[in-house]
Amino acid sequence: MQKVLIVDDDLAFAQILQEILEEQGYEVKTAVDGNDGYFNYLLFKPELIITDIQMPRCNGLQLMRYIRTHDPRIRTIYMSADLSRFKTLLDEERQRYKANLLAKPFSKFDLMRLLPQAEA
Repeated sequence: MQKVLIVDDDLAFAQILQEILEEQGYEVKTAVDGNDGYFNYLLFKPELIITDIQMPRCNGLQLMRYIRTHDPRIRTIYMSADLSRFKTLLDEERQRYKANLLAKPFSKFDLMRLLPQAEA
């Protein structure tokens, strides 16, 4: 069973994503920010991280920098309502790590469409 960690400070949104992924057979944990996400990564060891970018204390890009010290090839999907604000950093993430992007709001179909790419 694939393990997925969802990191988002919007708890209701994270819970909806968790339910969608669990219906698809994924084992899912959630975290409320980058600090919590890093702690949960160390305990849970997911194959895929789905993270919001803008969060208090530690944002999604910082989180992935920490996680990649352990696993540089971890699959990642970044989410944000304003992806353009992080364009340069996200372009680098896409080229270097093959990270995927989801602009909020997105549909269940948009998420599911990225999962096979994320697993490859």
